[in-house]
Amino acid sequence: MGNSDSTKTATAAPVLKQTGSLPLTRWRFHLGDEPEAWQRGFDDVGWESVRAPHDWAVSQPFDEANSSGVGYLPAGIGWYRTRFYLDEALRGEKVFLRFDGVYKNSQVWINGNYLGRRPNGYIGFEYDVTDFARFGDDDNQVSVKASHPDAADSRWYTGSGMTRIAYVVARPGVYVPWDGLFFHAEMKDGGADITIECALVNATDRRGSVSFALDGQVLGKGRYHVKPNGRSRLTIRHHIDSPRLWSPDHPELYTLAVSDGSRVRVGFRDARFDPDHGFFLNGEPMKIKGVCVHHDAGCLGAAVYREVWQRRLAKLKAMGCNAIRTSHNPHMPGLYDLCDEMGFLVMDEAFDEWELPKNKWTRGHNVYPPSHNGYYEDFPEWGERDLVDLVRRDRNHPSVVMWSVGNEVDYPNDPYAHPLFMEATGNNDANKPQREREYNPDKPDAGRLPVIAARLAAIVRREDPTRPVLFASALPELSTRIGMFDSLDMLAYNYKEELYDEDHARFPNLPILGSENSHSTDAWQAVLDREFVCGQFLWTGIDFLGETRGWPCHGSMAGNLTTAGFEKERYYERAALWSTDPPKPAPRPDTPITAATWSNTDAVQQIEVTLAADAMVSVSVSGGELLGLDSGDLSDNTPYTLHRRRSFEGRLVVYVIPVEEKASVLIRADGAGEVVVRLN
Repeated sequence: MGNSDSTKTATAAPVLKQTGSLPLTRWRFHLGDEPEAWQRGFDDVGWESVRAPHDWAVSQPFDEANSSGVGYLPAGIGWYRTRFYLDEALRGEKVFLRFDGVYKNSQVWINGNYLGRRPNGYIGFEYDVTDFARFGDDDNQVSVKASHPDAADSRWYTGSGMTRIAYVVARPGVYVPWDGLFFHAEMKDGGADITIECALVNATDRRGSVSFALDGQVLGKGRYHVKPNGRSRLTIRHHIDSPRLWSPDHPELYTLAVSDGSRVRVGFRDARFDPDHGFFLNGEPMKIKGVCVHHDAGCLGAAVYREVWQRRLAKLKAMGCNAIRTSHNPHMPGLYDLCDEMGFLVMDEAFDEWELPKNKWTRGHNVYPPSHNGYYEDFPEWGERDLVDLVRRDRNHPSVVMWSVGNEVDYPNDPYAHPLFMEATGNNDANKPQREREYNPDKPDAGRLPVIAARLAAIVRREDPTRPVLFASALPELSTRIGMFDSLDMLAYNYKEELYDEDHARFPNLPILGSENSHSTDAWQAVLDREFVCGQFLWTGIDFLGETRGWPCHGSMAGNLTTAGFEKERYYERAALWSTDPPKPAPRPDTPITAATWSNTDAVQQIEVTLAADAMVSVSVSGGELLGLDSGDLSDNTPYTLHRRRSFEGRLVVYVIPVEEKASVLIRADGAGEVVVRLN
């Protein structure tokens, strides 16, 4: 493809008219490399039109030749291009491009100017594009390259491309950077002592100022001044009498408004982990009833919409769940917003590997040889920046109550080993060859891990000293003996409930938490029987793509919910343990086919289809866009792009975005008739 003159039609691209942000949801996409696509004026007319968030891998066929770890889906290289306009009134303001995440190795250009790269596909980033921006009738052209050639770079499905939303942002000359605000409060005698730590930028040649208000109440001394062409930091202290407290049962939120136009939702709560008495929220003891979740959503891949998470969380809430672990990387920002709104505690997790790679299974679990690509290649250069950006992004969320700097980085002999254990296996090593169980002095020494843990913990505390830091240990029998927990605030174990009593005695000053646990009643009873155990996180709350045992299954079936968001038998079993009003399974319908819409917005509609008997279902949409069909059957390798799919256990979910005012969906089931669903 060559170059051509850029189109000037203002109606062909979105326009940012005032200070604030504009989501960039419409892109042109090309699968494969296109070395000249960074240029302004590049001819992309023949490219596919896609909606962001977008995952190109999940739209490809399943193929047993691909890696089992990532669900038998391919990777590759993809290019995206879009255009937008900036109103002339914004000239003189600061302009930024903000990305919530691109998997992976993103490179970004605007108007032919190169902005930079970001290897990590799970964390957001921002570029100042003020010097390159065009205003009025002259469009701005953005090019994004996502390089993901090594499909087997993860132990689970990652997705590929612009899997999260991007924005163009305009800020006034005096502003707070996107990561520059930290709100925290100390609860005291029924009131709250607020502290706001804030970075300020004055990009003008005149003196400027900002002010802060909480639900309309001005904070501090009112206005704060910033010197021309300067940066400064300020700390505001304020007392609030009798604030409404945030909790899972009453997720009360406030809006912190800055005069530069930015808004942050915050909350007041006192979260405390006690070594002898467990977890307390707002002075009341509470057992953490948590689930681990991956970031994908079945047929949507990693391009998950807020509404999809909202439906999932509502069902987990009804099960009695009160906490989410973001396994094992930062999730989309909208998930944390929902946890704030709906009342979920969050363990926010940064990494699955540090300096060295874990085994990535490509032909089924524990089928050797494994692949060893992965994030470790970027950790030495980017690890600190990725961790800092995670903490700064999420530290204002009242739902976030702990930081995890790693998951199972101490997994036995994968890759670290230590002479304290001449033979060791992990929680998932039933078929591990004997040679891989034995101590090998040529493997990296696990003594390196405490050094890294201490460095990461120090980084987190520098950015947020108000929350505990932990890592989820796979082999605490070793890690507790080589100093892994010396720099951390909690003992967090994946499984290993049998060590709770012994290690509570060995480490009397550290709280204990089950960071990953089975669905067994014995594992939950271990929490109930011990006041000092803070709670547990089930593996997992929801089925996910990848990390499969082998073909033809393309995902993990460890969840309480299927990938389609439907309740499994273990969902109701857990509800009986966790919920004060446990839901009951709905009976199969008397009619051959029924459909119900689950949504409280005008965005992504989720239609739950229920059949008296399983059948092939076909879907056609009028006045809307079909995103996908998902039955939750991870052994059904029908391509997710098709408009037909067989139901599983009598159920199927249909994801649709209404576009026109009278959008509708026609659902036909072989031998069961049809039903029409009106979306507006």
